[in-house]
Amino acid sequence: MDFLFVSIQRINTGRESTSTSLARELARQGHRVLYVNSPLNRKTFFLTPQDPFAVAHLHELKSKANPLRLLSSNLWVLNPTRVLDSFNWVPSTALFSWLIEFNNQRFALDIKPALHELQFKDIILINDKDIFRSFYLKELLQPRHYIYLDRDYTMGIPYWRKHGQALEPALMRKSDAVFCNSLDFAEHARRYNSNSFNIGNGFDAEQFNDNETARIPVDLAAIPTPRIGYIGALITLRLDLALLTDLARARPTWSFVLIGREDEAFARSALHNFSNVFFLGQKHTHNVPDYLQHLDVCINPQKLNDITRGNFPLKILEYLALGKPVVATTTNTMTEVFRDHTYLATSSAEFITQIENALSKNTLQRAEERKDFVKKFSWKNIVELVVSHLQELQKPVKIQG
Repeated sequence: MDFLFVSIQRINTGRESTSTSLARELARQGHRVLYVNSPLNRKTFFLTPQDPFAVAHLHELKSKANPLRLLSSNLWVLNPTRVLDSFNWVPSTALFSWLIEFNNQRFALDIKPALHELQFKDIILINDKDIFRSFYLKELLQPRHYIYLDRDYTMGIPYWRKHGQALEPALMRKSDAVFCNSLDFAEHARRYNSNSFNIGNGFDAEQFNDNETARIPVDLAAIPTPRIGYIGALITLRLDLALLTDLARARPTWSFVLIGREDEAFARSALHNFSNVFFLGQKHTHNVPDYLQHLDVCINPQKLNDITRGNFPLKILEYLALGKPVVATTTNTMTEVFRDHTYLATSSAEFITQIENALSKNTLQRAEERKDFVKKFSWKNIVELVVSHLQELQKPVKIQG
């Protein structure tokens, strides 16, 4: 099959997402894939952006480099050359919908030549949360199937909520199918489109192969055990800062290791005053397994809100892939999918009890059970599920009578 991906996530950042991982795995399985990076907006064009990947895109655009290049076997990436305008300041969603059609037309004009050059036909267009720039691409590009990928609750963010509350349901309705990475998202999507499927989430199984002989990173080696760790973006929109503070205060003999980029609230938090809390900064994805290997318990202290309540936490798969005991905030996904292989908690007291259980009850047998459990979440299996759903869509509808 020939796949076209549009997304709010670039593919060349070193930070994988559901769409970038799907694109890479589809290409590995022999399908042809064109992944379109986010186009630049007019403000970015005239003012130097902070994002280094946007800077590289801007440099390519101004140097008139070929916007289409082969990333790996069967996988191409396109850096759009047309600059788009921002209309989110418009108060009326009806007017906003009319204005963004011009952006969609410019976007389509960048994509069409690439499809022609690659001789892609009967494309399957997968839109990863690009609600505004790709709202009209079904009409403009006429794909064989238009799939909306719902893998995060963006409506919790003011930028998306302003017009997205009306436009995302409309986009779901006109899509041929909605693929979701959690049970909650699929249930929500079925309100608007009966062809809504939970495909789950995957992880890079090869990257997270267990390696007990991995050398402990220097900045982690000096930290006393037991090490209770979290790896991921440290943002208060998703993580319960108060809970982490309670845990650090209640158990001064435990070392709490926090690895990831901090938002302003985390950077200014009282956690930096605790002698048993260690901030190690952001690490490259390829180095994450080395850190995980030398943590005693991995945690996911999510704050419960609309953004986190229905998500599928990929980090749980990464933790379990290395056999690590995991303590996490109770959510529907954690209960339905991970209940038998993790320790779940809803309060500071429960977190402490469950971390104690994780420390005392961990065995080699349990570690092996966790590793075996996550094998079914490989991207290979997820892509096979995606392809099976697409094949079902292509079957002719039987008319009764």
